[in-house]
Amino acid sequence: MRQTLNKMSNSNNLQEIHFLEQGLQNLLLQKQAFQMELAETSEALKEIEKSGEEVFRIIGQIMVKSEKSKINEELKNKEKIIEIRLRAIERQEKALTEQLEKAREPILKTAKK
Repeated sequence: MRQTLNKMSNSNNLQEIHFLEQGLQNLLLQKQAFQMELAETSEALKEIEKSGEEVFRIIGQIMVKSEKSKINEELKNKEKIIEIRLRAIERQEKALTEQLEKAREPILKTAKK
């Protein structure tokens, strides 16, 4: 009877581990996408600083002349938002990792017996 309960418990733990690993994987993909977007935004800011007063923005399939200060401000705001999102993802990542470790403990204990 006890072995049957342990098997059921391990099965539930394995399902939970699988679910947590999927969630962590999705979170890491989001994190990577935001990191790439942050790098692109930071690079765009550097290029705007180097440029003269003429700055252009691509809208759809056309390029439109824009105010340098306005684009600079928009990019800085975008950079701040991305950094906030990254910090939130990192907190979620930490929480999921801790949950995953806790879910693995019973299985590791059972495997050692």
